[in-house]
Amino acid sequence: MTTSVASIEELATMVGQHLGYSDFQTVTQEQVNLFATATGDHQWIHEDVERAAHGPFGGTIAHGYLTLSLLPVLLSGVLRVDGVSMGVNYGTNKVRFTSPVPVGSSIRAGATLASVEPFDGGVTVALDAVIEIRDSPKPACVAQVIYRYYR
Repeated sequence: MTTSVASIEELATMVGQHLGYSDFQTVTQEQVNLFATATGDHQWIHEDVERAAHGPFGGTIAHGYLTLSLLPVLLSGVLRVDGVSMGVNYGTNKVRFTSPVPVGSSIRAGATLASVEPFDGGVTVALDAVIEIRDSPKPACVAQVIYRYYR
């Protein structure tokens, strides 16, 4: 369920609150292969299904940076801020890839609002995000992501 806020001012009152979770999304081999092509990272643990089946993870895994790059789409199912002209990715802090994401598994994101800081024209928002793997006790990725919302 998406947390919707009517304004930047309302968002600022929610610092420290957990905002909820996105829906689960399945990570496919096609996504992994396309990411490998886009980035040039063709390591066998990502693309070689046969070899990876006998490797340390028992199959192919998503790139860590692919997992991280899914945060904007996942977080769009967690938070919607109305009353702004636009929102943009501004950066990340404290990124860790804590567990591999097996191809074919489903992931979701949860987020806690860490801070809302004003700047000329809007606010800078930090979200403490956790990407979980369905039925896994350990998250795939933890990161603090930074967005800017403009009035």
